[in-house]
Amino acid sequence: MANSGDTAGVIAPPPLIVLGHLLVGLGLDALWPAPFLGAQTQWLLACLLIVPPFVLALWCVWLFRRANTAVEPWHPSTVLVTDGPYRFSRNPIYLAMVVAFAGLACAIDSLWLIGLLPVLALVLDRGVIAREEPYLARRFVTDYGAYCRKVRRWI
Repeated sequence: MANSGDTAGVIAPPPLIVLGHLLVGLGLDALWPAPFLGAQTQWLLACLLIVPPFVLALWCVWLFRRANTAVEPWHPSTVLVTDGPYRFSRNPIYLAMVVAFAGLACAIDSLWLIGLLPVLALVLDRGVIAREEPYLARRFVTDYGAYCRKVRRWI
C-alpha cells in the first residue's frame, strides 16, 4: 500500500496481513496436518488467547473513535492516542492481532500457524510499524518523541 499523501504508507492493511498468514498456514495444514494439542488444552488456550486480545482491540478502536482519529494506518492521523493500553504499548492492536493469531492456531490445532507467528510479528513490525513510526514522528513532532521514550513498541 503506497504512501498516498498524509498517511503512514504501510505495505498492506494489517488485517489482510493477518488473513494472508492465516490462509498460508491453513493451506500448509491441509497439505500436511500438524496437530500439537489435546482437545481440552486446545480450547482452553484458544479462549485465553482470542477473547482478551479481541476485547483489547475493541478498546483501542473505541479510544481512536473517541479521539476522532482514524484507527486505520492508511488514513491520516489527527490525534496521538496515548491513554488506555497505549500507556503500556505503542501498538496494542498489533499485539492483539499476534496473540489472537496464536489463539487461532490453538483453536485450529495447527503447528504451522504457530510456526508463522514470528513471521507475522516480523511483517507487522517491519511492514507496518516501521512505516507508521516515522510518519507519526513527522506528524506529532514533540509529542511522539516523548511518547516513544516512555512507552515500548510492543510490550
